[in-house]
Amino acid sequence: MTLVKFCGLSRPEDIAAANSCHPDFIGFVFWNKSRRFVTVDEAIELSHGLDRSIKRVGVFLNASFEEIVGVAKTGCINRIQLHGSENESFVKRIQSRTGMSVIRAFRIGSAEDAQLAATTEADYIMFDGGTGEGRTFNWSVLENVGRPYFLAGGLNPENVGEAVSRLHPYAVDVSSGIESNGVKDPEKMRRFMEAVGSAE
Repeated sequence: MTLVKFCGLSRPEDIAAANSCHPDFIGFVFWNKSRRFVTVDEAIELSHGLDRSIKRVGVFLNASFEEIVGVAKTGCINRIQLHGSENESFVKRIQSRTGMSVIRAFRIGSAEDAQLAATTEADYIMFDGGTGEGRTFNWSVLENVGRPYFLAGGLNPENVGEAVSRLHPYAVDVSSGIESNGVKDPEKMRRFMEAVGSAE
């Protein structure tokens, strides 16, 4: 069964919609250049309203070790996603210090990229077309990946069913694909969940 992550939640309305749809994961973006950026205090407040069975992922892009550990200590997240150029040593330090599972994201351009990414010691890998720009990529390069992965990049209610049926990823990750006019759209969130469920 493919799991679902709604990324970039930043408002109480987003949390209410997530509680209604019940994805497996939500993501708080701590990269301050993102329009979905939340401060630590905002993430703490938002996490208090979230159904406790939904896992909370902190998304970081080339943040310092101290910043990530500091956010983890607040309890507003229970998973860590590294979306920048962090190396394997950094991944292992974060795992050791926080005790949390780490998702390491990779931009994928070829089957060789995918095979190399699959060697990471992160707990999970994520294949993406960019750094949150909502771009799809050639999914055929993932057909021989030998470990579970999150699929991201340009997914939406119209194409996620095909992705699930074709690739059977461990999880699918969506942000802009469940937005209208730059904010999360509860109807698109509901349709995304339905599309994943129908494709199983």
